[in-house]
Amino acid sequence: MNGAANSRLLVAVSKLLFVAVLTIAQAMAAGAYRYKDENGRWVYTDRPPAANQSSEVVTLPGRIATPRITVEAHSRAGNIALVAVNECPCPVEFGIKIQAPDGEHAARKVVAARGRETLLELAAPAGNAELRYAYGYVIGDPEAVHAPDRPYRVPYAVAQSFLVSQAPPDAVTHADPGSRNAIDFAMPVGSGVHAARDGVVINVAHKFFRGGLEKERRDEANFVQVLHEDGTSALYAHLQMDTVRVKPGQRVLRGEYIANSGNTGFSSGPHLHFVVLRNAGLRSESVPVIFEGSGGASVIARSGQAMMAY
Repeated sequence: MNGAANSRLLVAVSKLLFVAVLTIAQAMAAGAYRYKDENGRWVYTDRPPAANQSSEVVTLPGRIATPRITVEAHSRAGNIALVAVNECPCPVEFGIKIQAPDGEHAARKVVAARGRETLLELAAPAGNAELRYAYGYVIGDPEAVHAPDRPYRVPYAVAQSFLVSQAPPDAVTHADPGSRNAIDFAMPVGSGVHAARDGVVINVAHKFFRGGLEKERRDEANFVQVLHEDGTSALYAHLQMDTVRVKPGQRVLRGEYIANSGNTGFSSGPHLHFVVLRNAGLRSESVPVIFEGSGGASVIARSGQAMMAY
């Protein structure tokens, strides 16, 4: 922020809207215990395993650089300009409100991928007067329409089959607009996750190793988010620590391996959470997804059924 001292600008930023990605929290510890279970898969935990279990302590991976999406305040010839900064390789819609001495001002604007735009510019308040502003943003253009050119690929290796543990219309944990059309696949930790559709990676988290139903786990899910050509994005969540093999800005193809499934974040057991999201006008919402079955047939995921990847 430039010139805050001269304008007596009080920064009172709050997230009015939640972003259509999971929040990446700070590192929680310097290391974790790692050992192999009875099936030969790696398990990461913050607690020592049983005394008879051979294990090692590993250093947690460093953070992959993630795109910065924020609002900055700048002084401009006696004015205060609030500028949206979007380093994501995707469009982002910003919403902002400012409480100034002359009343409230508000603006909404879609900022292009890797763009910067002024949202509002006001005269700097005199004396000790304050400007208070709050902003939020949602990834994607609200004009985007979900229009895949073919059904989605089931998001794991060809010829593998896993049980759908939750899908619409069931809403055990998928009750909000952002998850209402999500599908959970009951996949063992370490199972390969593959892209369901072509796109560009716009955000990832990869360094978390804990999972559970405690509130503090809500922001500790590893994930990959991929932007599609039609402006929607797919989220692959609860991934295994340090298995993400893609990074922001990278293009991935349908069927390409991107990570391993896991049990990180707010999760009652190992599974892959898959959802396609769109910006519904400063509000992230999930959309219905149809998968490709045998011979190119369209298949709708239902809770309790096994789904084969083709």
